Amino acid sequence: MTFPYIAPILLLCCSNVFMTFAWYGQLKFPNTALWILIPVSWSIAFFEYLLAVPANKIGHQVYSAAQLKTMQEVITLVVFAIFSVTYLGESLKWNHMVAFGLIVAAAYFAFHKF
Repeated sequence: MTFPYIAPILLLCCSNVFMTFAWYGQLKFPNTALWILIPVSWSIAFFEYLLAVPANKIGHQVYSAAQLKTMQEVITLVVFAIFSVTYLGESLKWNHMVAFGLIVAAAYFAFHKF
């Protein structure tokens, strides 16, 4: 059955969208007070948890904890890269791409059976 293989990937992708907005969305509002930003960010992060916890519970049926964490990091980078360029209007430079590539290489080693 493919559900435990695919569901964690889809759930982690969705959860990372929420978490990226929770952590970095406030950067577009530099003049907003922290007492406003923190509860708003926590409210957004709540939805991240609603997706991430089931992703890991389902995923642990077929992936190790290290594989799930590595998968989550790669997904986080992809979501963040898209967010950074489209929402924040920042550009990704060559050194960012090299750093991201090294993390993807780490994923290869986490999933490869030696």
